[in-house]
Amino acid sequence: MATTPSTSRVADRSALRKDFFARIGERQQFQELFEHLAGVYFFVKDDQSRMMGASRSILERFGLGSEEEIIGTTDYDYFPPHIADSFVRDDRLVLETGKPMTGRVEIWYTAQRLLDWFVTNKLPVRASDGAIIGVMGTVQSYEGNRRSLLTYTQIDQVVEHIRTNHRGKITVTELARQANISPRQLHRKFIEVFRMSVQEFLTKTRIQGASDDLLNTDRSITEIAHDFGFCDQSAFTQQFKKHVGKTPLKFRRQHQV
Repeated sequence: MATTPSTSRVADRSALRKDFFARIGERQQFQELFEHLAGVYFFVKDDQSRMMGASRSILERFGLGSEEEIIGTTDYDYFPPHIADSFVRDDRLVLETGKPMTGRVEIWYTAQRLLDWFVTNKLPVRASDGAIIGVMGTVQSYEGNRRSLLTYTQIDQVVEHIRTNHRGKITVTELARQANISPRQLHRKFIEVFRMSVQEFLTKTRIQGASDDLLNTDRSITEIAHDFGFCDQSAFTQQFKKHVGKTPLKFRRQHQV
């Protein structure tokens, strides 16, 4: 039968832990662990979504030479406004609710103009009095972490197919046939890896691709809708508003340079 630690023992353990962290000082060494996790980025922001620290992988992605260079900057310094908006919106949700946001899949184009998928986890940072003073998180690139996902090679084939063929009509049945598994098995594997169905994954990919076209081409919304596999402009607008929070037309007017 388990015994409950005495009050004095609990106090001793608490003091031991407090002394340990006091000896660490301002330098938060634990984030260095993330330098050894392939495809994983780590960041810390304050309650204004200003960067307070980041792993070297993030610094390299942004072309920065030292961590000091990123301090005080925001996502708007590195990403298009519509992408930064979504990141900051997630920050506010964590800051205001105090609840972690885990397994959120974001899709955007890399600097090489290739679609990639990123799984983001965000948790609140609390001061010693319990007040929420910031957000810390990890971002894991699917493309950068493919080697550790060899168990899901069938999914890898499907993801690559979606990457190169998301313009046009693709059905879940077609994707399952390509992976040589049933649609139900494909659905289950996508839930395990991305925490979303294959259909939602495909839709989010198409929406990101369509967003890029809305900002970087003069093609009509109807043309873009058909090009990305939506049956008509109405269906495209409905899905776009669901995922982006605004209609394609409003999105284009607000963000097109």
